[in-house]
Amino acid sequence: MKTILTALIALSVPLAAQEYRIAIVGLVHSHVWGPLERLAKGQTPARLVAIAEPNAELMAEAAKSAPGVPSYSDYRKMLAEVKPDIVWAFVENNRHLEIVQACAPRKIQVIFEKPLASTCQDALEIQRLAEVNGIRVMTNYQMAWWPSNYAAKEQAGQGAIGRVWRLHGMVGHGGPGSEGVRNRYFFAWLTDPAQNGAGALMDFGCYNALWSLWYLGRPETVYASVNHLRPERFPKVEDNADLILSYKNGVGIFEGSWDLPRGFQDLEVFGLGGSLYMSEGKVELRASGQAPRDLALQPLAPERAEPVAYLVSRMKQNQPLEGLVALPINVEVVEIIEAAKRSVASGQAVPLPLGK
Repeated sequence: MKTILTALIALSVPLAAQEYRIAIVGLVHSHVWGPLERLAKGQTPARLVAIAEPNAELMAEAAKSAPGVPSYSDYRKMLAEVKPDIVWAFVENNRHLEIVQACAPRKIQVIFEKPLASTCQDALEIQRLAEVNGIRVMTNYQMAWWPSNYAAKEQAGQGAIGRVWRLHGMVGHGGPGSEGVRNRYFFAWLTDPAQNGAGALMDFGCYNALWSLWYLGRPETVYASVNHLRPERFPKVEDNADLILSYKNGVGIFEGSWDLPRGFQDLEVFGLGGSLYMSEGKVELRASGQAPRDLALQPLAPERAEPVAYLVSRMKQNQPLEGLVALPINVEVVEIIEAAKRSVASGQAVPLPLGK
């Protein structure tokens, strides 16, 4: 996938094709640096017109990748003066609602890094504001742009492994870094239970919840347990989380961890007639009684292979966002994580939909 994506963004988009204007709000999320560089090089169908961030150290870092792009310490002033069509926000999770409150009345489309919000209440209010004001709010996940993710789902949908009834997902790595300007501020809020919404449970549980909703729909109950394996590094939040999402005729068993020896973003899908194993660049199909085989992966269409390209295509066609990045499914992702937090607190499975 990295080779495909590199080829896709290698050439700059002609300026005439960049009819939409995009601004970045916030630099405290370490996912910002790759998109910022691509935007600054004109490798997306939207033109970078401003960056807003009050932290001078982070703005100095941004200037290295995007020299000459207007910068603001106050994003509201930027919105008023620059009037972007799109905001891609890289702020703390508990500030996502604040960003939508500022953007929605101005009819500005919004992209967030996953998850949609730090709490279910905020997610529901974001959804309400988006609907009332007629804007799109995208939740960006790395895996949403992987050909392997869609190849696995297509095989499952076509019945290659029989009726899907069990999912096993593992997402994680050795934990967030804290060294250097680009990581220091990210680490500070990611390991704060209010700003992030939890620890590893929120950071990686949201991927797992999204997969479960995509394949099996909303679960009947959510059970979660967490570990605090490295309190000296993560004193405020859990660094390992396990989720069991129960369905009438299925189950999702998921792990999200900051304590793994290497990176994982893997999903195994079990049907009554076989299984699929998906990672970033590979899908293995193992039908019952047959040898495993790797599926041929086809590149995604350009407008489905990158977040800005997809949002712009939806804007041009006056269509809503669909699939993994859409608003309704991501409200349900946050509901599952909220239920998981309640389960951790009570030690019991929590039924959905959530009560107040």
